[in-house]
Amino acid sequence: MKPERLLLMATGSLSRWYASGTSSKDTWRKPMDDQFATAQKMREALRTRRVSAQELLEWHLKRIKRYNQEINAIVVLTEEQACQRAAEADAALARGVSLGPLHGLPVTIKDCIEVAGMPTTAGVPQRTHTISTTTAPVAQSILDAGTVLLGKTNLPPYATDWQTSNPLFGRTNNPWDLTRTPGGSTGGGAAALAAGLTALELGSDLAGSLRIPAAFCGVYGHRPSETAVPRSGHIPGSPLENPAVVMNVMGPLARSAADLEMALSIIAEPIVGERVAWQLQFPPPRHTRLADFRVAILPPVPWLPVDGEILSALDDLAARLRHMGVRVEEIKPEGFDLWKHHEAYCQLLSAIIFADVSAEERAQIVELLRQSPDPFAGAQEAGVSAPVSQFLAMLEQRECYRALFREFFGDFDVLVAPVTVTSAFKHISDQIPRVKRTIQVNGRTVPYTLLPVYAGLATYSGLPATVFPWGKT
Repeated sequence: MKPERLLLMATGSLSRWYASGTSSKDTWRKPMDDQFATAQKMREALRTRRVSAQELLEWHLKRIKRYNQEINAIVVLTEEQACQRAAEADAALARGVSLGPLHGLPVTIKDCIEVAGMPTTAGVPQRTHTISTTTAPVAQSILDAGTVLLGKTNLPPYATDWQTSNPLFGRTNNPWDLTRTPGGSTGGGAAALAAGLTALELGSDLAGSLRIPAAFCGVYGHRPSETAVPRSGHIPGSPLENPAVVMNVMGPLARSAADLEMALSIIAEPIVGERVAWQLQFPPPRHTRLADFRVAILPPVPWLPVDGEILSALDDLAARLRHMGVRVEEIKPEGFDLWKHHEAYCQLLSAIIFADVSAEERAQIVELLRQSPDPFAGAQEAGVSAPVSQFLAMLEQRECYRALFREFFGDFDVLVAPVTVTSAFKHISDQIPRVKRTIQVNGRTVPYTLLPVYAGLATYSGLPATVFPWGKT
């Protein structure tokens, strides 16, 4: 991507990556950028009183007021409450009291995750005036850690698109290039992070909704294991404290891997109601030396083109790992077929997404799918129309893939694949139904709905997945 306008903050581990796209005339670079490159650095500056929570908040508010109008990432700004919270954080620290491990750190939350007393619109007009009466457990954990909530970030309606635009707040633009999408559905959060408007973002992911925006905006994202964090308090979703959620999870976006680890350590816990019975504790890493890790790289498939620059970046990553003594193999799990896997994933995903629609809406969806260029439209239609008995069969098939990956990860520690088939593309009108959209990849026309093929690898089996920037497209 060659940015027409750069609004990015050159920070920390990303600063060298961003530097090639900046010029001496860029006025958004501040002397404190490196000091506040990551959430960890901000936390340390707060702890050692090199900056106060109020000063750090003011720095972020100035950036929001300067850049957010063009990016449109933060759509609910809680400035008054944030100022009060920052003042409380400073007063507490003056007394020698910490509010938590993220004391005074400015954060944002995706506008489909409930926070009591705040709107949770999920990007749809019918929820314009809906004020949440409860707070999602993951959001509560972030708030209880001592953070300063800046506000909520934009998303597509009901978090169901790989772009970010809705009738309430409009379109979010990629800070690298305002004519391109930041991805979706946590596009507002990824754009806010990339532009230096927040220190951490709490988002969600069902079909790449954390990972695709992270890739498009050049930040870090983590989809936790399906059972690692509580899943209630998400819209759409069940109002129950312990909803039987399949595949959808909430997780962090950040500007470094260490920030992801820090955020995950705070939100990971048993679901509500089970905390009295057990506690979550992550196992230690399998290895402590990089050279001891066994890395698998998923081979490409002829039916799914991937942008050449992305493939080159993967090759470069593999070469560097080998140079450092890491065992790297291009290999897939025995018996694994990406086509069949995505077919099964599409069927279950459609069954989940459209479970509550009316018979009339179901018929309209089926009609649209029959006009789609997506070769997996038939699987999606089967999911939309599936009876309960078929849904149970889908879950059983899912367990087969979970077992396959468990065996595979006995021999390998990491499976590396593209996040998606392309880098951030030009905005596509949201008036065009998703099933009719196409994108260009290496000169080939590709159905838009193939964007989550690689994201489905982790989603379908409930696996954790981390996105990190490598190179620049």
